[in-house]
Amino acid sequence: MDQPPWRIIGRVQTGVGERCTGFAVAPNVIETAGHCLWIARTGHFVPAWDVHALFGYRMGAFRIHARATQIVVASGYDPHREAATAWTDRALIVLDQPVVKAADLLPMVPARGGMAAMLGGYQQDRSEIAIGDARCRIVAIDRIGTHTMLRHDCAGTHGVSGAPLLVRDDGGHWGIAGVAVLAFAGAGGLAASLPH
Repeated sequence: MDQPPWRIIGRVQTGVGERCTGFAVAPNVIETAGHCLWIARTGHFVPAWDVHALFGYRMGAFRIHARATQIVVASGYDPHREAATAWTDRALIVLDQPVVKAADLLPMVPARGGMAAMLGGYQQDRSEIAIGDARCRIVAIDRIGTHTMLRHDCAGTHGVSGAPLLVRDDGGHWGIAGVAVLAFAGAGGLAASLPH
């Protein structure tokens, strides 16, 4: 988790015990899935002061710890209508300090079917270490009106939500095509496309 392109990935956790994955989009801003910050029993999003980001996390140790100062959930996301608003299941978290250098950041890139992909994060079956699928692909681009969902065959379970769906361009460079929002039973899932 200290090497590119994985260096931008961190564990996002809340005081109520929720854990997901997030990734840096600026030195002090990370993105995750909006549903990771929703508390169903209270019917509210978790307050910013209760969100922590741990980068380089492994077995209780980490490279850096930052706290959220602001959360911005994507316009249109409705946790009461998750399936109907999945393409907006994203949230930006502004942190109290940088967690990566600008040089570590990856570009947002458009995806196309067949692109090589990777998906990794802090999944429920091994939440103390980051694991991932480094040999998968974008299998389809689903268009819902003006919105785009990326269907992939990467393995992932609960906890990988909010992870970046990394894709490799023809030049062999990695970029971010979307944010993981749904895992299927078995392998595969959906990622909400990101603006590029």
